[in-house]
Amino acid sequence: MNQTNPILLDRNENRYGPAPACLEVLRNADPELLFNYTRAFEQGNYSDLSVRLAELHGLTEQQIVLSYGCEDLLKEAVHHFLPSGRTILIPQASWWYYKAIADEVGGVTVEFPLRATPTRYDFDIEALLRLRDSVDPALVLLASPNNPTGNVISRAGLLRVLDHFHDVPVVLDQAYFGLTPGEIDDYAALTRRYPNLLILRTFSKLFALAGARIGYGILGDGLPGFRRFCARNLGFNRISEQLALAALDSPAYYTDLAERMAADRRRFYRLFRTCAGCEVYESEANFLLVKLPEGIIPRLKQDLLDEGLVIKFFKEPAFINCARISLGTEAENARLIAAIKFHFQQRSELAAAGGETA
Repeated sequence: MNQTNPILLDRNENRYGPAPACLEVLRNADPELLFNYTRAFEQGNYSDLSVRLAELHGLTEQQIVLSYGCEDLLKEAVHHFLPSGRTILIPQASWWYYKAIADEVGGVTVEFPLRATPTRYDFDIEALLRLRDSVDPALVLLASPNNPTGNVISRAGLLRVLDHFHDVPVVLDQAYFGLTPGEIDDYAALTRRYPNLLILRTFSKLFALAGARIGYGILGDGLPGFRRFCARNLGFNRISEQLALAALDSPAYYTDLAERMAADRRRFYRLFRTCAGCEVYESEANFLLVKLPEGIIPRLKQDLLDEGLVIKFFKEPAFINCARISLGTEAENARLIAAIKFHFQQRSELAAAGGETA
């Protein structure tokens, strides 16, 4: 039992921590990174990180914008593209923050549905396409993987959306990209075919640098106004940039993390598929969504707290009786699996004895 220093598995942080090279950056940081602004402009660049990201994605530096995580770019995109009274399309079962920032500018949020099956969620592409004529959106937002459902949009589905909304800015939020082993990263090339596409990435999730607050956007050529809107004359946090560069220099470390998380996702699938009344949804992120039997949450929450474990129990109407489990380390996940298994064993034994099960 450890309630004073619980293991926090409720906010989708990467508890493995960043690559050792990132820690070396902190240990050996030159004080100049703190008291001087960037001088990258003297070489005609915005920053060393944006140059590196442009090379990584096969683009020009003008197509990369840096930000304080995806959160910053999401707010900037909505404030820039969404006039008051106009509509933004967002996934129905997604992050509450999308609607919150639309409300900040007086935008109208219209949700397109996700279909739930017993094992996964899927985007309803046909329903999304039909909304174009009825609501005339100023902005379309896709999240892939989507939080908290964990599903991605298929490549065929994405291309259909981009074709259908070719003259509308489309934001593809890929904050959780890279957590599926072997995933091919060729999304940046889509900005050549779809100039109104904005792809969002972050170093918070896979790269375990949430506290450093660094992310970036990949812009299509049709969005030069958005680049100017996002520009920061004095640059960004130079230590965060060095941490991001060190993470990019450590691909083997992060490939290993993605494989470990994929293996632990499978362990959780097996667990909940043996727990009476539960449905667990397949995820391609560092979390997974579980639907629990009605009435179970108060006792389960307390049982986990008694073991020093914290997961996310939803109160939102779309996710009644649901929990989201952020993956921890292998050892932390094993502790959580054991605690959940013990809880359901107790329920089963109590039910067999004719007692209450909630």
